[in-house]
Amino acid sequence: MTTLTPLAGPSVLHGRPAYEGANIRTWIGFKHFMYLVEQGLLQWLRDQGCSARDLYLEHGLGFEVVDCSVQLPAVLEIDDEVRVEVGAGRGNKLAVTLSVVRDGAEVTVLRGKVSVALVGERTAPQHRPAPERLAGLEVGELVEASTVAQPARRRLAAGESAESALTAEPGSFLWSWRAPYFYCHYSDRVQHSGYVRALEEVVDRFLAERGISVGRMLTERSWIPVVSRARVQLIEAAHMEEVIHTTFTVTDILLGTIFDGRMDCFVQRGDELVPVATAQILHGYAIAAGEGAGGMATLGDDVIRVLRGGQA
Repeated sequence: MTTLTPLAGPSVLHGRPAYEGANIRTWIGFKHFMYLVEQGLLQWLRDQGCSARDLYLEHGLGFEVVDCSVQLPAVLEIDDEVRVEVGAGRGNKLAVTLSVVRDGAEVTVLRGKVSVALVGERTAPQHRPAPERLAGLEVGELVEASTVAQPARRRLAAGESAESALTAEPGSFLWSWRAPYFYCHYSDRVQHSGYVRALEEVVDRFLAERGISVGRMLTERSWIPVVSRARVQLIEAAHMEEVIHTTFTVTDILLGTIFDGRMDCFVQRGDELVPVATAQILHGYAIAAGEGAGGMATLGDDVIRVLRGGQA
């Protein structure tokens, strides 16, 4: 891929987070920050002179978020009016900022770096080259646009299953799910936001399996989950109704208050496990009531032990 040639000046979109995202009191979860980023990217595309619809129908190309890395320095609440600004970054990357106005001052709630691509779609009615301004984004296959360096495929031994291979390490956590059509683009590929949803769900399932579910921590300790950083990267295409084998691992505990986690997604094709996506998330808890209300919770030895694979 070569460097794209965007129009001068940033693209700006004004929107609000979906009501669906107000899961804990009136605060919006990280997934919906990333949905607003996607909306801003679609506006950026329109401002280049070609919408996602036109690209598919007239050029056979699917607009895809390939890599989205975000930092969330402040909370977002339901009914906030959000200013989404998308501008040119380095090379073929874009820079995204979300901001809101509180007490008369502009507050940044997200800073992000995004890589996008125009992927040749096998379901498209026709195929033509991308418009000249966007030609640097065009790829034949999603894997050509991946920002993940040399992801390794894994060959299964005789008698070995995806489940046994991916849970061989002590403390491993695996969740396998069938890719539904509503996580897909253009009757075919699992889209970036599908993996954003998967990241939220695999963390929830991991915590519940470890005995420290979100509901339990809310009830017993008044701990509210907080995500301050997330990144979701696509590697290869996964297709509708394939089984996505998804692992989650806590990779680090920082300052006794937050944990860094990693999601990896695979599909089995023949005797190989093919990596299709990966993600990282930085997760902690805010204290909603009682002693220390408003601050970050200290995880404590009991929580750290189970995050690292011990018993609750």
